[in-house]
Amino acid sequence: MTYAARMLDTHPVEITVDRKQLADAIDALTSCSQACTACADACLGESAEALPGLARCIRDNLDCADICDTTARVLSRRTGDDPAVGRAQLEGAVRALKRCGDSCAEHRDAHEHCAVCEQACRDTERIVQELLSGIGLSR
Repeated sequence: MTYAARMLDTHPVEITVDRKQLADAIDALTSCSQACTACADACLGESAEALPGLARCIRDNLDCADICDTTARVLSRRTGDDPAVGRAQLEGAVRALKRCGDSCAEHRDAHEHCAVCEQACRDTERIVQELLSGIGLSR
């Protein structure tokens, strides 16, 4: 059991959404944030000749990392949550995950770190979409 799942299980506020699905999304978003941060750093470590072609990928990695991290934090706060804010945050995360996955896909054949990051983005996008489809984020 992950820390996200344990925290949701011990939270004193009633949580009416599927706890496993919520915990899976929090865990995936946190993990993807790390993958995107590492991919941006790996891109910066590539040759000077490769850097101009990686600029958009680096930007998308950093944006996605920040958005995933923030979304995981918002989803972790259950006391007095606003379902509309949660939904908007998840929708923004889906857009960032898609864009970053698409950027990394352009470089996956030349840079293995981009292939790993693309997979992290695609997997997380699917998990977040499932959460969005299954809940109204209301308590």
